[in-house]
Amino acid sequence: MDWATKASSAVSLRRRTGIQMAVEDYYAAHPGSATRVELRFGDSKGDVVGAASAALDLIKNDQVQAIIGPKTSAEADFVAYLGSRAHVPVLCYAATSPSLSPAQTPYFVRTAANDSFQATPIAAVLASFGWRAVTVLHEDSPYCAGILPALADALQSVDSAAIMVVDRVPVPSSADEDALDALLYRLKAMPTRVFVVHATHDLAARLFRRASKAGMMSDGYAWVAKDGVASFLDSFDPEDLDFMQGVVSLRPHVKYTKQVKNFSARFRARFRKENPSSDDDVLNDATVLRLWSYDTARAIAAAAEAASVPGPAFRTPQNSTARTDLDRLGVSATGEALLRAVLNTTFDGMAGRFKLVDGQLQVAAYEVVNIIGNGAMTVGFWTPESGISRDLKVGSSKAARQLKPILWPGEMLSPPRGWTASQNGRVLKVAVPVKRGFKQFVDVENCNSTTKITGYCIEVFDAVMKNLAYPVRYRYEPYLDSSESYEKLVDQVSGEKADIVVGDVTITASRMKEVDFTMPFTESGWAMVVATKPDTSASMWIFLKPLSPSLWLTSLAFFCFTGFVVWVIEHRVNPEFRGTPSQQFGLIFYFSFSTLVFAHKEKLESNLSRLVVTIWVFVVLILTSSYTASLTSMLTVQQLRPTVTDVKELQRRGQHIGYQEGSFIEPLLTKMGFDGRKMKKYSTLDQYAEALSNGSVNGGVDAVFDEIPYLKMFLSQQSSQHRDGYMQVGPIYKTDGFGFVFPRGSPMTGDVSRQILKLAEGDKMAQIEKAWFGEPGACQDALAGCGGGSSNLSFWSFGGLFLITGVVSSLMLLLYLAIFAYREREELREAEAKAEAEAGSGSVSVRRLRAWLQHFDRKDLKSPTFKTWNDGSVRNGSEFTGRTPRWNGGAGDASMTPRAGGEEHANAMEGTSPLSVYISSEMNAGSSPEGTPASEISESFEQRIEGAAAAVEMTMPTASQ
Repeated sequence: MDWATKASSAVSLRRRTGIQMAVEDYYAAHPGSATRVELRFGDSKGDVVGAASAALDLIKNDQVQAIIGPKTSAEADFVAYLGSRAHVPVLCYAATSPSLSPAQTPYFVRTAANDSFQATPIAAVLASFGWRAVTVLHEDSPYCAGILPALADALQSVDSAAIMVVDRVPVPSSADEDALDALLYRLKAMPTRVFVVHATHDLAARLFRRASKAGMMSDGYAWVAKDGVASFLDSFDPEDLDFMQGVVSLRPHVKYTKQVKNFSARFRARFRKENPSSDDDVLNDATVLRLWSYDTARAIAAAAEAASVPGPAFRTPQNSTARTDLDRLGVSATGEALLRAVLNTTFDGMAGRFKLVDGQLQVAAYEVVNIIGNGAMTVGFWTPESGISRDLKVGSSKAARQLKPILWPGEMLSPPRGWTASQNGRVLKVAVPVKRGFKQFVDVENCNSTTKITGYCIEVFDAVMKNLAYPVRYRYEPYLDSSESYEKLVDQVSGEKADIVVGDVTITASRMKEVDFTMPFTESGWAMVVATKPDTSASMWIFLKPLSPSLWLTSLAFFCFTGFVVWVIEHRVNPEFRGTPSQQFGLIFYFSFSTLVFAHKEKLESNLSRLVVTIWVFVVLILTSSYTASLTSMLTVQQLRPTVTDVKELQRRGQHIGYQEGSFIEPLLTKMGFDGRKMKKYSTLDQYAEALSNGSVNGGVDAVFDEIPYLKMFLSQQSSQHRDGYMQVGPIYKTDGFGFVFPRGSPMTGDVSRQILKLAEGDKMAQIEKAWFGEPGACQDALAGCGGGSSNLSFWSFGGLFLITGVVSSLMLLLYLAIFAYREREELREAEAKAEAEAGSGSVSVRRLRAWLQHFDRKDLKSPTFKTWNDGSVRNGSEFTGRTPRWNGGAGDASMTPRAGGEEHANAMEGTSPLSVYISSEMNAGSSPEGTPASEISESFEQRIEGAAAAVEMTMPTASQ
């Protein structure tokens, strides 16, 4: 215990009462224990030597078998070595420094949380408010500095957001007010307004007191403290807490169960009874350290019982030359067994589950508290599984994963920005390049002793700075040597001669080694532009170019398919789709292709075929219109092609190339293998055009390499006589575009980048581009450039049309075949039976298929077309029943009955010709009453032909006549 000062004595009184209660409670719960723990208290006098002296006295004179304490890591370090020397376990509930390791001092047991465990929760709290830069103030000792590596790693990895430690400021533990004031005023002059404090509670109290005097506990500042503040609230005076209002701190989470509340009530009653003269009312609930000290004492009692530790047994060294008490320090015979028992002890203690892993207590969760008034209000929690949350029962909503409202310094509810760009009224110096050409990006004009700086980059930067959440004062200063090399311009920031660089500065890996860039605000990449020449490769086959080969083949296939579908549907019901095989094949192709000029004259009888043709005519209309437009464009627009197609061709021919002066592209071209003697630099658009027009032969160049923004402007803003004379060709080499330059570690980089993104997502960026570069034209295509001409139409352009007509035609064909199979099912069965009964070549399946096709090839006598002819024949026959059939050549009327005597036939054939007989017979053969068998129709037709032939023979004169 530390009884050196009044404040430390008050804390020691409370710790001693808690430890005594822990031992008493254990034996009250275990009355049959075979061992008893007896407590001995020593005074550390508040320093390392005093703590070591007290520990040595307890080991040597009282022969203690375990030590609880001391209160600081520095004191615990020395005592731990003494414990390891004497094999006496040292259980410390307050030494949290990562520099203390059970691996180095095996008899040291940390019954508290390692400070490094807090690094991730602190980083999570900072990230939850979007802060990107912090200043860490740590006590200048090896014990407090031990957390810095873990904190740096956590800040760089939390939520993939790199939080940068701008400065690590050591604070001497013995620093007086003047030293603290000097340190704080230096921090106040810096732009960072977020501070992380890692110090003992007494140094933290003095630091916050002086920070309040310096005006740093006011609006705009944020203070996040390690558990050295929240866990020691009972150690601070009320006056000290007044200076800490708004501080956010962490402490290990303890559930205030009924057991803890009962302990707190008993503790207050006992403390007042044992210390009636003390002015400490102990009104607050038990702190984490008080509960840890209670659990530590209970763990010792449980371990002594588990190890069956007997009375003190020290082996005194036999050394006659011992000169100090350390030389005469004995070794505990029971220390090893007691240490093993302590490490294996687990129970549900006052502060939670007591479990040691690698000699250290594990903490399940941390509590985030906000110091308000004389206490702390819980505003959230952190767990390894869920991160930051309002309570331990993590919800799925976004609000559940945030902290509760916090009262910040200055009694502000809104979180501080964490950064001030222009502190103490300082104006930021912004360097801009002075360009000879491409002044649309940056233009510096000197007129009447004043400098006017304008341009696309300037306007974008002004818009970004105007939208920042905090005011920034800055002024532009031209940098005259930028035309030679932009590397010197970037060095103005790394050399601290300028705060920012604004202009058409490309983001490269080599430059990012020295400075930070914002996200790009232009397109990225660089390529080459070349001159073009008329394309003289057009031939007499140019009419094939409007359509791609795949579209030609697809169109031909659909022409044939559509004609075939129409023929199948119309063949049985339409006489115009009948005839010899060659006639029918010709009709299939002729009909579909005649739709190209809508010249098809065939009358369609079926609604199915009409629907097919309707859809097909719509497709043909669009296809022919597109073909006409594309062919017209090819014949009227002059086709241009590049004079050079790739970089290898330039190198092989040894041609001259150009680039923009001051550009980073020059060393890249040399690295690609270009001869430096054949590389020329230019600075204006007119120089680009003149050099490309002249070519290498006339003192110019055959290609100009530059970045995409410059090439787009060159291609889009050339005069009308040159606009179609240049083209961008070859690959696009990747870069990250233009960005603004900031010093390494500047928090403004992230803020400006976010504002650039907001401009790009809205209309403002497009408006700025339009104001400086005009409306985007066809020449801004990064792949085709200008003068590319018309491209042929591909199948993909009409895929939807072909899909529609193909689906409709296929459905109509399937529907027709289904109707045909259903209506002709009886005839098809008869035809199949007849085919199976007949002997012939081929299998049964082949004969069946042949029978189906033969039946399909016949006329559909049930159709309205053929039925009308048949009804007319029947009416004529009934009208002249019983009359002698004859033809009157003059009237052209004819009546015909079945074959009779030869005389009747002779009379009937007078005044006729064989052609008229054949036509009439053919018509009658195709016009039979509904339901007449095909055999009868065929037989009647043959009889009529024979009768007609006989009549002709009788009427013709013989040779003798």
